[in-house]
Amino acid sequence: QVHLVESGGGLVQAGGSLRLSCAASGLPFSSYGMGWFRQAPGKERDFVAAIHWRGGSTYYADSMKGRFTISRDNAKMMVYLQMNSLKPEDTAVYYCAAGTLTDSNFRASRSYAYWGQGTQVTVSE
Repeated sequence: QVHLVESGGGLVQAGGSLRLSCAASGLPFSSYGMGWFRQAPGKERDFVAAIHWRGGSTYYADSMKGRFTISRDNAKMMVYLQMNSLKPEDTAVYYCAAGTLTDSNFRASRSYAYWGQGTQVTVSE
């Protein structure tokens, strides 16, 4: 059974940083692309970042470029999201996901077969 477990969320002031982690089990991790999505209250789940299974290619939503960095450690079956210069509008539940990704499908949530339960990130003024 596949499990994706996020951690590292919390409350931070605007301008601060957080590092989210996602621990994977039950799947051939190094064969899957990994992504982060987020969902704010009353809004749809939005793409944040993704990384190719080999880790060589990364993709970001425009509003996250330069502030967020996605990385992975295939040996540890972990994926990370380093978030800097956080803004109140970054407040959301952040989800880790695994899927078979291409250069054209990484933004779509339907491209991901497996999802974690989410971790809350709250950025105060």
